[in-house]
Amino acid sequence: MDNESFKSKTFWQRPEGKTGLFIGIGVLAALALVLYRILPTLITLASNTLYLAGLLLVLGAIIYMVLDPKMRNLVWYMYKSVMRWITGIFVQIDPIGILKSYVEDLKNNLSKMEQQISKLRGQMHKLQEIILNNKKEIQSNLSMASQAREHNKESMMILKSRQAGRLTDSNVKLEDLYKKMEILYRVLGKMKENSEIMKEDIEDQVMVKEQERAAIMASHSAMKSAMNVMAGDKDKKEMFDQALEAIADDVSAKVGEMDRFMEMSNNFMDSVDLQNGVFEEEGLKMLEKWEKEGPSLLLGNEKTSIIQQANDDDNILDLDAPVARPMKEQDHRNQYDTFFE
Repeated sequence: MDNESFKSKTFWQRPEGKTGLFIGIGVLAALALVLYRILPTLITLASNTLYLAGLLLVLGAIIYMVLDPKMRNLVWYMYKSVMRWITGIFVQIDPIGILKSYVEDLKNNLSKMEQQISKLRGQMHKLQEIILNNKKEIQSNLSMASQAREHNKESMMILKSRQAGRLTDSNVKLEDLYKKMEILYRVLGKMKENSEIMKEDIEDQVMVKEQERAAIMASHSAMKSAMNVMAGDKDKKEMFDQALEAIADDVSAKVGEMDRFMEMSNNFMDSVDLQNGVFEEEGLKMLEKWEKEGPSLLLGNEKTSIIQQANDDDNILDLDAPVARPMKEQDHRNQYDTFFE
């Protein structure tokens, strides 16, 4: 997600928008009730010329506020500011604070992901050993079946041939399982690598933008913002916060994808019982479903290439190699800089 694909949230889509909707409905309902109660009084007042003139002035002022774009913008800005203040009492809506909490989530996820990768590597080593032992057993059974045939021991030949056939079928399934584990291993490694870069980018943004926001807040005043709004200019603080909210939404989506994939991979690994050579088909189906889903937020176009690498017999995965560490290029540009352009 970048600043080109991101669509800024409307006021009603934000937490303060929900507060504003609830309070707005309540205010309109209260006004309707008051109007209903005082309607007879208004009719009586309208019969007096002086009172009628006053009512017409009030009505004219309301119509002017509705029709004048500058006045509408000012009222709308004041309404949003009040709703944001009320919402901020109960909910964390400060974008800098939200980003800091996501950094903590990323740190926790990266630690869990490292443990999952280590656990998965251990299972894959065990699976390799089982497959290798099965191949040795297959060759042994085939050799014994051949000797039995030479000595006309038909029952022994059939027994050993069947044993070799069952082990061959088992190995086919276990090798398919290994390929799925390899996809998991490669994906977890790449997700961890990309997430570490993202964490560093967010930390850099928080450090820089927190200072910039403090400077904006120091020069910010309600009166100045109101004058800018009436002049048709956008409030600098609001635009800055919208960019930060866009980053928070992007990070939220990516952290959510991390959580879902880690949960799926954990369920998949828990369904595998290598000791008894069995595994649940449901775990495989979950992974196959993920493979067929659209692009990954964290992996981007790399998702397709990772799956292809895992299914390529010539691309052998070295389980003993250390998990790749993020390598920032010398001219690396923070992936969130474009949100402020």
